[in-house]
Amino acid sequence: MSQNLQKLAKKEAGVLAFFRRQFRMHPPPLPPGTDLIGRTVIITGGSGGLGVEASRQFLRLRPAHLIVTVRSESKGDELTAKLRKEFPEATISAWLLDMESYESIQGFVQMCDTLPRIDIVILNAGLQKDVFERVEATGHEKTVQVNYISTTLLTILLLPVLRFKKTSNLEDSKPPILSIVASDTAYWAKFDLKKPLIPQFDNPKTFNHTNYQRSKLLLFWFAVKLSEIISAEDVTINLTNPGLTDGTSLNTEMFSKFNPVLRAIASSVKGFMARTVEVGASTYIYATVVQGKESHGSYVSDWKIQPYPAVVYGETGHKAKKQLWEETMKELEFADVANIVQQLAR
Repeated sequence: MSQNLQKLAKKEAGVLAFFRRQFRMHPPPLPPGTDLIGRTVIITGGSGGLGVEASRQFLRLRPAHLIVTVRSESKGDELTAKLRKEFPEATISAWLLDMESYESIQGFVQMCDTLPRIDIVILNAGLQKDVFERVEATGHEKTVQVNYISTTLLTILLLPVLRFKKTSNLEDSKPPILSIVASDTAYWAKFDLKKPLIPQFDNPKTFNHTNYQRSKLLLFWFAVKLSEIISAEDVTINLTNPGLTDGTSLNTEMFSKFNPVLRAIASSVKGFMARTVEVGASTYIYATVVQGKESHGSYVSDWKIQPYPAVVYGETGHKAKKQLWEETMKELEFADVANIVQQLAR
């Protein structure tokens, strides 16, 4: 478990460790007989890159129902047509979900509640911005809004739905698993821990591209705290890391701001360093299909459980985790999230 790997945390934050992780490009084979027959899988952010490839890899395991989220009906139609051409016997749905809209998130959860069962949820939707943009409805910078605040709202609202679906399918020994897509860039994230954490994203004068890695670090503190409250027997919660992956749109905006020479260099470096999208997406399979309750509250990277960033451990990590939890509960007070979590407490 990641909680027991503190001694390895600083080593994993080094440049050599990053190179080592990136060049691990041969996923281990799945255990013989692995399948998802009869099970339901949900992947957010499913219309491109890792979401599409993860959908393919899950569909090869023959789930009863695969649900991917998209931001427009046209993207949903295009995606489902593509996947049904490859998997004509599969049941595939595209549901609308806008991670910048609380109403959209709440509506999506209501749709999930209509399903007979849910076994796997991959919270893959995310973004990286290179210019400051604010979500008008919430007042927050877009990176922290989508990658952290909206993701935590969706996570908490899904928990009672997942637990209910689990108790409705008591013949299954494995509880539903919810995996939040993190990033090993969180190893390098820095905050002023003497100040409130979420507001540090919202000042356009101090904005820079490191907001992405900082937003991913927030997910570690959140997931660790949540896993201390929620039993793995009800819902298994973990974090997963696909690594720097080619064939995604995550860095497209950042590279587009460079002059042509720098853009060419950045693209070449990414092409040399990046994993293929097939390798990156395979980490989602291992975090949810291969891993079980032993991964609760842990960080799954390179197809095994790895240490958190060093700042998640010890007294410093405990204080930051407590502070962020209080900020998050206050931010999402309109959705009664504190009461939801309290009712689900082990």
